[in-house]
Amino acid sequence: MIVPCSFSSRILIVLAVVVVVASFQTTASAQSDRKMTQADVERLVEELSNWGRWGKEDQLGTLNLITEKKRQEAAQLVKRGISVSLARNVEKDEDSDNPDPFKHEMLPIVNNQWAVDRFTVAYHGYAHTHMDSLCHLFYRGKIYNGFSQDQVTGDGAQKLGIENIKRGIFTRGILIDIPKLRGVDYLEPGSPIYPDELVAWENRAGVTVSSGDAVFIYTGRWARREKTGAWGVDQDGMAGLHASCAQWLRERDIAMLGSDAAADVIPSGVPGVSHPVHLLTLHAMGVHIFDNCDLEDLSAMAAKLKRWEFLITASPLPVTGGTGSPLNPIATF
Repeated sequence: MIVPCSFSSRILIVLAVVVVVASFQTTASAQSDRKMTQADVERLVEELSNWGRWGKEDQLGTLNLITEKKRQEAAQLVKRGISVSLARNVEKDEDSDNPDPFKHEMLPIVNNQWAVDRFTVAYHGYAHTHMDSLCHLFYRGKIYNGFSQDQVTGDGAQKLGIENIKRGIFTRGILIDIPKLRGVDYLEPGSPIYPDELVAWENRAGVTVSSGDAVFIYTGRWARREKTGAWGVDQDGMAGLHASCAQWLRERDIAMLGSDAAADVIPSGVPGVSHPVHLLTLHAMGVHIFDNCDLEDLSAMAAKLKRWEFLITASPLPVTGGTGSPLNPIATF
């Protein structure tokens, strides 16, 4: 027996079909966006470029977005006076993710009075907390803002060196806690993070990333390492941002990007491009990067205070011509 539907019932059925179709189309579109090729990344290099935005001689990139007003607003975020370090204690022992450990050498006592020592560190890689300068990455013979890679020689970088950041970083920081969003303790190696999750976290945390912010992506990398031990990044991968997140970063007009690993998901999922997020931020957008931050204490404090924004300060060593610097970023609530 067929029971005729009322007019209102028909309307509800039609609406339900529309919702299902729209949901399917949105999901299909999102899945399509996640399948990126080298050609897609090369297109984004052009589309997301900040070259010339602050003049053809600019060497600061998006740090220009940290204006005097932005610093004043960031200072007002300090309500409790609670500070948290975002630096990993230096790794002195060789491990699968630290093939070139920090070297700390005690030197002879001077005049039987002064204890002295020497530090040696090859800080780029996956172990030491550091900042990448804009001269760190070459692409098609160029570095940020169109400078030639020939500007980087055996004597150091003649353009875009870390000494340009001598005044330090002082702005609003935002923590994006993807494990908390997903309801897990940490992300597994090779787990990609997509733009819709960045938006979902903004909605959940009640914060919106804005121009001049420093954004930190928490994956739980160090929590997993503590539980399971170190792993070889090149062999086993690392959780991080998928290349499709680059457009979101550009739309939000961030000043800096940080993470507890290398920002990029490894492997990248884009054949022919190993670190597309590094390429699109350092090279195209002029966004300096904090790599290998220890965000465990920051995640815990943010959850305790229910605050995901804070004042972030950091001071790289002003090494003339340096491609970056080890450093100790500080978040203050």
